[in-house]
Amino acid sequence: MKSINRQRRLLLTGAAALGLAAAGLVRAQTAQAAQGIEVWKDPNCGCCHDWITHVEQNGFKAKVFDTGNNAVRARLGMPQQLGSCHTALVQGYVIEGHVPAKDIQRLLKEKPQALGLAVPGMPIGSPGMDGPAYGGRRDRYDVLLVLKDGSTQVFQRHA
Repeated sequence: MKSINRQRRLLLTGAAALGLAAAGLVRAQTAQAAQGIEVWKDPNCGCCHDWITHVEQNGFKAKVFDTGNNAVRARLGMPQQLGSCHTALVQGYVIEGHVPAKDIQRLLKEKPQALGLAVPGMPIGSPGMDGPAYGGRRDRYDVLLVLKDGSTQVFQRHA
């Protein structure tokens, strides 16, 4: 009888530990899914709205400021020549333009010493510029890692 009670206790203890571990995993996944990102854009920009939808579908929670992005781009130190139609801020990194969520996630994982990422202009096929209006067209474009001195290097190529 003592052996059976001991086995039950071990089983219950193991089940409780497993339950706590699972609860911790759910909390970690929820925290990751709720990664905040601030976005500044023009209130009438449709492709900005589409990009925000893209990042939210990929684990970010956007706080949107419909005030334009030129002033905030300058305030955050993103060079004007790298500009696009929206500017974002996540974990201290500046995200300029139609940067794919996967590249932002990689940036946050690798944590390079940099200002952030930029996709200058509005390349067709990039997130937010990939809707039905573009007829499936996809231009090649680079996501640039913008260093703190304003210089850039290719972070990711997209075909």
